[in-house]
Amino acid sequence: MISTTALGTTGPTVSRLGLGAMGMSGMYGKTDDAESVATIHAALDAGIDLVDTGDFYGSGHNESLIGKALAGRRRDDVTLSVKFGGLRGPGGTWAGVDTRPESIRNFLAYSLQRLGVDYIDIYRPARLDPDVPIEDTVGTIGELVEAGYVRHIGLSEVGPETLRRAAAVHPIVDLQIEYSLVSRGIEAEILPLCRELGIGVTAYGVLSRGLLSDSLRTDQTLAADDFRAHSPRFQGENLRQNLTLVDSLAAVAAQHGVSVAQLAIAWVLAQGDDIVPVVGARTVARLEETLGALDVHLGAGDLAAIAAAVPDNAVAGERYAPAQMAQLDSERVGVGR
Repeated sequence: MISTTALGTTGPTVSRLGLGAMGMSGMYGKTDDAESVATIHAALDAGIDLVDTGDFYGSGHNESLIGKALAGRRRDDVTLSVKFGGLRGPGGTWAGVDTRPESIRNFLAYSLQRLGVDYIDIYRPARLDPDVPIEDTVGTIGELVEAGYVRHIGLSEVGPETLRRAAAVHPIVDLQIEYSLVSRGIEAEILPLCRELGIGVTAYGVLSRGLLSDSLRTDQTLAADDFRAHSPRFQGENLRQNLTLVDSLAAVAAQHGVSVAQLAIAWVLAQGDDIVPVVGARTVARLEETLGALDVHLGAGDLAAIAAAVPDNAVAGERYAPAQMAQLDSERVGVGR
């Protein structure tokens, strides 16, 4: 059985690995609903109880898919983490973020219905709304906690100032933020502050969207509807340089008899029990590979070898395109609403 950990000092106890469901509703190309449901079932059966989604993933498709997968399951057996606020248009276009109080209540009502549940375990704004003070956003979710529709409040991709201001209004159980061998920006200020405030970290992008795996080490053409086709780290010379890092990591993985992905996940797990990797497996086979990371135990020598193979700041290219980077409060150190 998978070991568990508490999310921060005020949050629920969850499995040491979480399942990120975003890729089951596009973003990385064609998906298969039947395989997605089978993957969710396999994750739950294996002991993964943290399932992460967003109401805007597939414009509601992802929540409906999870609702279908959870039908007939005991509600208390799963911890649902839901992001809200991302605005979509026809054709999948993006239109910013909305965390006004009236919008939060509206978003929640639809999420509850699509998921087929009467409460959300962890509810969080997907991004900081530049037009709404974080105190108003957190205060509104706090009212929903009091009403029983939400159990805990989380945040996503916010910086230190915003994190402090939010925590002053209501306990924050976790910060969902990108963290991997090649995305280590949280280590300077954000991670220490989370630990100071008793806030857990749910780390997404632990495989840097497949970069830290074996899947891109051979020639592969990314589909036009694949997020990575427009991501700086997967473009031209950036990708070629980054794949040399992956080759170096693969040599370390081979010494352990594991895959690159398993080693990358194990590295994040080794950074602290207060960090829960949320891995976006879309198939049962990929989930089984992910679960294998739990059997990889890294000592000081192993971590040193990994650091030598993939030095900090060695990756080429930002983790998002410029327009998306500009929306990340976590990248504006010392700034936050």
